[in-house]
Amino acid sequence: MLEVINDFLSGKLLIVLIVGLGSYFTLRSRFVQFRHFGHMFTVFKESIRGQGGQLSSFQALMLSLAGRVGAGNIAGVGIAVTLGGPGAVFWMWVTALVGMSSSFFECTLAQVYKRADGDGLYRGGPAYYIQHGLNLRWMAMIFSVLLLVTYGFAFNGLQSFTVTHSLQNAFGFPVQYTGTGLAVLLGLVFVGGIKRIASVSDLLVPVKTLAYIGVTLYVICTQIELVPDMLVTIVKSAFGLEPAFAGLLGSAIVMGVKRGVFANEAGLGSAPNVAAVAAVKHPAAQGVVQAFSVFLDTFVICTCTALLILLSGFYTPGFEGDGIVLTQNSLAAVVGDWGRIFVSVALSLFVFTCILYNYYLGENALQFLLGKSRAALLTYRGLVLALICWGSMQNLGTVFAFADITMTCLAFVNLVALALLIKVGLRVMKDYDAQRRAGVDQPVFDARQFADLDLDRDAWPSVPASSATREQAPAALVESHR
Repeated sequence: MLEVINDFLSGKLLIVLIVGLGSYFTLRSRFVQFRHFGHMFTVFKESIRGQGGQLSSFQALMLSLAGRVGAGNIAGVGIAVTLGGPGAVFWMWVTALVGMSSSFFECTLAQVYKRADGDGLYRGGPAYYIQHGLNLRWMAMIFSVLLLVTYGFAFNGLQSFTVTHSLQNAFGFPVQYTGTGLAVLLGLVFVGGIKRIASVSDLLVPVKTLAYIGVTLYVICTQIELVPDMLVTIVKSAFGLEPAFAGLLGSAIVMGVKRGVFANEAGLGSAPNVAAVAAVKHPAAQGVVQAFSVFLDTFVICTCTALLILLSGFYTPGFEGDGIVLTQNSLAAVVGDWGRIFVSVALSLFVFTCILYNYYLGENALQFLLGKSRAALLTYRGLVLALICWGSMQNLGTVFAFADITMTCLAFVNLVALALLIKVGLRVMKDYDAQRRAGVDQPVFDARQFADLDLDRDAWPSVPASSATREQAPAALVESHR
């Protein structure tokens, strides 16, 4: 029954919503992801270090990539190629392109409606822009409960099972010991709060991402002459024009879109929770950063995995097996048996940072529901660590199926909220665009121009109209977007 419900919700309804609304946001924003594509590579220059002890835009990006770049980039791509053929990769690209606009708006709105937590940091996300943007507290609470159950508990147990059994297969380590060790390491990070989580992510995410990309690029470069033909095969297979994969057209579309959605998380409502913690000068700047993370996740990392599999010679049409085995064997076919070990180690790093990300999403939801309750926070941490130990020794397939359903409901609530708040998102985007057209390198958000919105003045203090940055934008341009 869970599989039937999950197949309808995540395999049909969610795909239509994500792609449909993503396309709508793309058109309404005049293709914001394309207009700002070059800008994505320069916006990081604003701040590498946080201001006054706050987290920077770069740190928020690393934290969101901790969740986006995970097992889905290894196992998920393998599953998509296994069930949908090479054409599934093309539809992953399409999903990412429209998803970049969804990510832009959800992360921009998370910044607009973020709240100062009293400790010099910020909290935000869909629950906050639902309550303060739509004035629907009940809807925000439903979102928070779904977020807590899905990411805080269910997915953490699943991730623990994945990494401990991968290490057992690669090195023979007993799962009960690796599960306990994992819980201890995570506990040391949890007690440091969001700052320590961000610091660890800041260190591990670049390392795991660059190492994985480096090895896969090595495989691709050793067979670079085959890459153009393989890219043609991917595109032709996506439309059923490749004879060997013509029968997989329907599966290519469904698996490509579904795996793409769950790999980059655009529109699901998870990434905005970490996007809101950054100290930035304008909300749209963080939207641009997070749109870039979708690009990096799908067009770079997922594509590297797909080409690794398709160029290795190990994959053949009709292959049967799970995604991790396919990726491990594909790498081993080119570089030798150490490739299996490398994939296992890479997966361990991916999962470790994913659990940190999942934990913070649950903590953010808990604080929204119960406020700054020390007892509730300690109880939550204890439950998460216990679940990680228990999950390392249990096959949580049923729990995962249930979590898929709750995550789909989570995405549904978020997408409805985004559609209802699109005018606010467009207004903020236009203010950002107007300042950039006027020659402002780093646009500044003036809360007084948005006095009709329920903003936190501690998070967005008004900027003096005479400031040098704001003065560069003609008053008529600013006034036209009030």
